[in-house]
Amino acid sequence: MTTNPGVASSARITPLTRDTLQEQVYRQMCDLILDGRLAPGETITVQGLADAFGVSPMPVREALKRLTAADALAVVSGRSVGVAPLSRERLTDLRNVRLEIEPIAAGWGVARASAADIAAGQQHLAEVEAAEAAGDRRRYLRGNHALHFTIYRASGSAILMRIIEDLWLQISPYFHKLGENYPEANTHHREMIEAFSARDEAAVRRALCADIEAAYECLMEQLVDR
Repeated sequence: MTTNPGVASSARITPLTRDTLQEQVYRQMCDLILDGRLAPGETITVQGLADAFGVSPMPVREALKRLTAADALAVVSGRSVGVAPLSRERLTDLRNVRLEIEPIAAGWGVARASAADIAAGQQHLAEVEAAEAAGDRRRYLRGNHALHFTIYRASGSAILMRIIEDLWLQISPYFHKLGENYPEANTHHREMIEAFSARDEAAVRRALCADIEAAYECLMEQLVDR
């Protein structure tokens, strides 16, 4: 295989700086967590991530520092990290904040949604329903994240999105424990997407709050407080 040295120069590709590389690794780490690829009890190592991303360990360490500071990950041993422990107190705190913040984004999303946003929401609903039927947990978690964030991103608020992502980095790994809740969650998801498609702000807020509450109750039954 040969390379064309003129491609890079003609495309005016900006050299990758250390800060840019660190941010790219951080974003990939966030996607790994949000898409359900890291479950409670699983661990990852700095070197393993560096090898997977094709980078040196340094930007991986920087990304992990940010994620541990945000209570998304916790150090398990000197060389590995995993999902941060979740107590009942912190779960309740997350539920309370989510009930305030996420319905705002959903309401704004209804008001600003494009036809493409609505079509994407309907597609993600089909994905989570198919994943539930197949018993495919990781596919369900990817679809769940995509469905919610399609509605939230339609709000057009970058500030709200950063806040919500921080919340989900802490709580979404524990959605692995909600297998028995997926049928009920999909009932709320159908209500959310129907309301989103009909541009019914009050209905999408109600369905979203019911979804958050149902997940909270299911997790509270399983958690042993720390």
